Amino acid sequence: MAFTALGIHCQGILIEIIMAKYILSILRMELMVVFSWGFHSPMALPDDGGLAFKVDGFKHRGWVFVKYNEGKDLFDVELRDNSLNIVRSIEDVYFDQLVNVIDHAVERTSDYEKRVKDLYNVR
Repeated sequence: MAFTALGIHCQGILIEIIMAKYILSILRMELMVVFSWGFHSPMALPDDGGLAFKVDGFKHRGWVFVKYNEGKDLFDVELRDNSLNIVRSIEDVYFDQLVNVIDHAVERTSDYEKRVKDLYNVR
């Protein structure tokens, strides 16, 4: 069994991962924000549990795991380092708050506009 960007190959058959695609569709609603995180390497979590992806933000560099909590019908977000150790957990996130919650955990700082201008040498 091998994981791919949006599915699991098991004995040559691609098993569609519905929750990972749903989470990606939520993130696509605010692509510019998602791109600002340095979003890359999305992967479906096992058992249709959610989505993992790498980021390179001002506040967090490493992995973000977005897991669906079926009992609450909400999402849980885990920030993980590159060794996959949990750095921070954020529970009970509504779908319409998902991008904003991740943005504030990964990228957004109090001096965000200044840091972006400095990064890109914009005056």
